[in-house]
Amino acid sequence: MANGQRLFVKITRESLPQVKDKYPFIYLERGRLEIDDSSLKWLDSEGNVVRLPVATINTLLLGPGTSITHEAVKTAYAANCSLCWVGEDSLLFYAAGFQPTADSRNLRRQMELACDKKRSLEVARAMFARRFPDAELNNKSLKEMMGMEGSRVRALYQEKAQQYGVGWKGRQFTPNKFDLSDTTNQILTSANAALYGILCSAVHAMGYSPHVGFIHTGSPLPFIYDLADLYKAELSIDLAFALNKEMAGQYNKHLLAKRFRERVIAMDLLTIVARDITQLLGENKK
Repeated sequence: MANGQRLFVKITRESLPQVKDKYPFIYLERGRLEIDDSSLKWLDSEGNVVRLPVATINTLLLGPGTSITHEAVKTAYAANCSLCWVGEDSLLFYAAGFQPTADSRNLRRQMELACDKKRSLEVARAMFARRFPDAELNNKSLKEMMGMEGSRVRALYQEKAQQYGVGWKGRQFTPNKFDLSDTTNQILTSANAALYGILCSAVHAMGYSPHVGFIHTGSPLPFIYDLADLYKAELSIDLAFALNKEMAGQYNKHLLAKRFRERVIAMDLLTIVARDITQLLGENKK
């Protein structure tokens, strides 16, 4: 288990959501999820027992060392609570299980926007506007805005390289050949993967699909990549150049995980993501 700050607090009776709330998700690790008198019960590795008000929870994120009984799955299904299997602190996302009776309102909204070319472009433009607050984007095509974004990111790489005194020859990523990249690129790749894991968990928990995007196409998780671009400057790019200097050029995955968590917690990413998705895909988008 990672030391220091955590993205998710340990579940106790006191930290459970109130009945009046519909909590987006709860993260569990190193314990067993089973039922007791038709209610969901969490037994952690220290012998503590917490009964979960599953009807008030949208999604349970099941982290390392977690087991779940078949009856517990049935109970979650009956309460319209989804299940996601994730890495520690949701830094990796593995799989999700959904119940046939789940509320699909948010997914329908996402599909309606994505399938309407005009409205889809409006959502994309709203995403770009967060990175170009002073630019006039109303008459820009998606291709033009993507070109602007590419130039911005390349300039940001150079800026951070100079700021931290780190050499930079450009973004390099070869699938399944991680070790061939230089340290900065290795950190970028790992930090991006961790960011994608958190976003997948949040998107699933809110009832949206990671597979329906507005900017990226032809990729496995276009909506995740759309959202990640809103946060990469701080969580991936700046971190990569700052950490390269701290690591003295030697990649250290444990230090990366620690520093990444610190930044996610400092910017309150989980709250920001929920707010941003609601604003970008909200009912005000006509």
